[in-house]
Order: sequence, then C-alpha cells, then structure tokens
Amino acid sequence: MITQSDIVARDWLHLQELLFRDSYDTKIDRFRSSYVYRGLSDRSYELKTSLIRLGSASAVLERHLLRNFRKYARRNDVPGDSVWNWLAVAQHHGLPTRLLDWTYSPYVALHFATANLTKFDTDGVIWCVNYVKTNQYLPSALHEPLRDEGSNVFTPSMLDPVCNSLRQLESLQPDPFALFLEPPSVDERIVNQHALFSMMSNPTTLFNPWLESNPGIFFRIIIPSALKWEIRDKLDQANITERVLFPGLDGLSIWLKRQYSPKTTETI
Repeated sequence: MITQSDIVARDWLHLQELLFRDSYDTKIDRFRSSYVYRGLSDRSYELKTSLIRLGSASAVLERHLLRNFRKYARRNDVPGDSVWNWLAVAQHHGLPTRLLDWTYSPYVALHFATANLTKFDTDGVIWCVNYVKTNQYLPSALHEPLRDEGSNVFTPSMLDPVCNSLRQLESLQPDPFALFLEPPSVDERIVNQHALFSMMSNPTTLFNPWLESNPGIFFRIIIPSALKWEIRDKLDQANITERVLFPGLDGLSIWLKRQYSPKTTETI
C-alpha cells in the first residue's frame, strides 16, 4: 500500500533526484543533507529492532543481554566504559539491541535495498529521516549538549553527562522520543558504511509509528522490483558493494557470489 509519505521511483534518473531531495542548505550555500537513510529489500518491513524481534519479554531481556555482553567481551573491544559505546559495539556485532542501523549515504542505503537477490520480485524501500527535525521532540535536558557541541547527532561522550544508563534515558521524558547516535569507529565497516544508529527512549517502541505520528520529518522512496537489477548493476559498477562495505573475506565472497549469479532468483 502506497501512503502519502511514499514516492515511487520511476527510473534511475528519478531515483537520483529522490535520493538527494532537499539536500541544499541555503545557510551555507552547499549541498549538505539533513537526512539519514535506511534501505530495506521489502517495502512492507517495519523499522523493527533486533531487540523487539525477541518478543514480549524484550524489555526485560535487554539489560541481561547488555550486562552479559559487557561481562564476557574483551575490555579492549570497546573504547571506554560508556554504556552507549557498549550498546553501539554490541549492535555492530549482532547482539539484539534497541538500536537501528542508518547511514548518511543514500547509496549505501540503496545497496541494502538491493543486496538480497531473493527479494528481486518484491518492491524495496528507503526510509529517509530528517535527523535535524527529530531533535525538536527531544526532552529539554538533551538540547543543551547538542547546542554546546554545535551538533545535530549525539556521540557517547555527549550523552554521558546527561544520562549514563538506559533507565535514566527513559526517565527524561514520559513520552517516547528518538535520537541519533554516532558510534565509535571501531572498524572499517562503520567507517565505510558512513553509519550511525537511531535509538528510541523506550525499548519496545517501534520507530515507524513514532515517525508517522510526527509528520514532516520523513519520507519513503519505493524501489519498484522492475528497477532492482539496473540499480544493482550500476551500484556494483560504482563500487558500492559488500567488498567495500564489509571489508574481509566474507564481504568479498558475498560480492563475488552476486556478481556471477544469473539474472534470476531461481538458483539463489
């Protein structure tokens, strides 16, 4: 179902316009987008965290997961002892968390919308969220660190003085709110993917209903299934591939498998 916030890409050129929509900043006379992007292979997918996917007990399980991750991980795997650093590194390594992966790069998001060949008969989507506008819904206590740093996105060191635990974050405001967090550059994946995370103050709150309740801060680009092969081939030619985004033998193997796969999903 197409909603008012959805724009269907007609072709490759129209898609380029949509990916860089509203990116011109008149204050500095430069193209500096206020959007972050998340690409999904199926437009029906919700912005559901890995923690929420654990089911009804996810809110209780969160603290146990993170506590044991901190207990058993090597200390030099995480810079400092901030809970926000631990949370970001845990998400990066596959632990179920309340974080969602986003990117500043529309082409990286486009890669993730077209990376799964088994979904090439299904329309994909790119969620485009204005992270600057989301800040107007933050509790007052979190506005000051953003002003002091002249930033629109949090880092762990900016969050720590205001709240240094998940419970304290939730207590800042009765109504759920969202913020964007830049992770430490612990490896090349985070750097190459131009990555950051979204985080809801409540671990069981879905991001997409929250966005839909605050109109004007997001839109979605629908990627028709008929366009996916053209997009995929052009991204590969532009070197937006797993070989770059997931440095190492695993990423290399995934890229090569797709590069040499026939234009069909029957054998994938």
